[in-house]
Amino acid sequence: MSQNPDKPHSREEEKLGGLEDGQEESLDNPDQSIRKRIRQSTPGSPRDDTPKSSPPRPVSIEDLMETAKGVTNMVLAHEIVVNGDFQIKPAELPEHSLEKKVRDIVHKAFWDCLEAQLKEDPPTYDHAIKLLGEIKENLLSFLLPRHTRLRNQITEVLDLDLIKQEAENGALDISKLVEFVIGMMGMLCAPARDEEIKKLKDIHEIVPLFRAIFSVLDLMKMDMANFAVSSIRPKLMQQSAEYERKKFQEFLEKHPNSLDLVTKWLQEAADDLTKLRSKALPSHCSDDGATGGVSTLCSTAVQNQAYLKLLKWDHINRPFPETVLMDQTRFQEIQLELEQLLMIGTVLLVTFSAAGSALVDMPGFTGKIKTIVKVLLTGMHLVSFNLKESLAAIGEKVCAEVNSCLCQHGFTPFSVEKETVLKGQIQAVANPDNTICKLIDSRIQKFLESYLASGHQKSLPAVPGGLGPIQRELEEIAVKYVRLVNYNKMVFSPYYDAILGKILAKEESQPLGKSEES
Repeated sequence: MSQNPDKPHSREEEKLGGLEDGQEESLDNPDQSIRKRIRQSTPGSPRDDTPKSSPPRPVSIEDLMETAKGVTNMVLAHEIVVNGDFQIKPAELPEHSLEKKVRDIVHKAFWDCLEAQLKEDPPTYDHAIKLLGEIKENLLSFLLPRHTRLRNQITEVLDLDLIKQEAENGALDISKLVEFVIGMMGMLCAPARDEEIKKLKDIHEIVPLFRAIFSVLDLMKMDMANFAVSSIRPKLMQQSAEYERKKFQEFLEKHPNSLDLVTKWLQEAADDLTKLRSKALPSHCSDDGATGGVSTLCSTAVQNQAYLKLLKWDHINRPFPETVLMDQTRFQEIQLELEQLLMIGTVLLVTFSAAGSALVDMPGFTGKIKTIVKVLLTGMHLVSFNLKESLAAIGEKVCAEVNSCLCQHGFTPFSVEKETVLKGQIQAVANPDNTICKLIDSRIQKFLESYLASGHQKSLPAVPGGLGPIQRELEEIAVKYVRLVNYNKMVFSPYYDAILGKILAKEESQPLGKSEES
């Protein structure tokens, strides 16, 4: 949202203090999109297969309500910090819902009553004066304490006692008052609302004009709230980790089993790294029963491996670890983006291998191929999507584009046999064991692993060979992914360190390779 700080357009700074001082109270009413995300993020599979550290105990309604409130507050604070595009939006009732029908009927009755009053002879201004009072309160709420002149001006022109006297004496010029209101709204609104203000000036009937004014005032209040959110985000970032950790600790005290899935997740990551280290060692080391296989691992390496596992997660059949549950939707989106990028990278590598170096540096060619693949892979994660048919269509389009580009630059187009080979290679991408696809996937994972291992360094690691055509997209995803991971570590690292301390200590004394057998 664009906003001009030079215009006295809102009371964001004044509201900011209230948001910071009463942060917890202000988080009690998250918008519907946050609740929808949490519902979507909650795994549907049961957790009966997880070990229970203590027997279930009765839970009161008060405990449930208190827990729900704490989780809701934590979710909203997390959303504000993690989602740079977070905005408060007006609630929109479903088109044919009972609530919308009732609201529309009530609103119509009110505006019909206002219109009837204004058409009386002489006109009755009771409703109109009440509306002017509400408008006055709204305009004053947008002002900062230093806006003394504007406050005096609004108070003087919209003096309700004087307006009532003018109405009783038949001297009220309501059009003049409305004109003042529109002018003041134009001064106080964000630049993004200038077009709405301009439209108000083209409405000449009083009742529709009042309705439009209140509609724009609602937008201005929403702008003010979003400006306040964006203003507190830097300060909230500093405090949010402690806030989320505190709320999670309160939740954990009431639900002691709330780290079962995290423990299992970290254990699997440690086992994965142990297996990788075991394969990397010479065979005589494992034959000697050498100890210390896990001791070479550090907590950070296991955590990074665990986060990489989230990018290959079976969201349908496996519940998500508790500490990353609020970000399940985000991790899933990243996972889907990487799967599509894997397809694009594989198709590009196969195409460039078939065409030789002639097409690599041709301006615009790579972009065209990416667009073709993206369009034809739209919806690839839906159950109804037919990957083989889409890859066949991609093969046709890619061959046509390759031949067109070769001809334009004076090269010999593909023969029928070469086209058939390229189409076959592209269609083979559907095979999970496709060698090229697995190669690209392993290099993508290696790049993400290197970026995680680099900590908070601003520079990205070098992109592995073969990923050059998709470097920009991969780096964008990596930045988003690592930012999410680093923030999660900031919040929950004490829990991870405690769990991993037990895991590593338990397996440290075991002979190399024994942990994987067990």
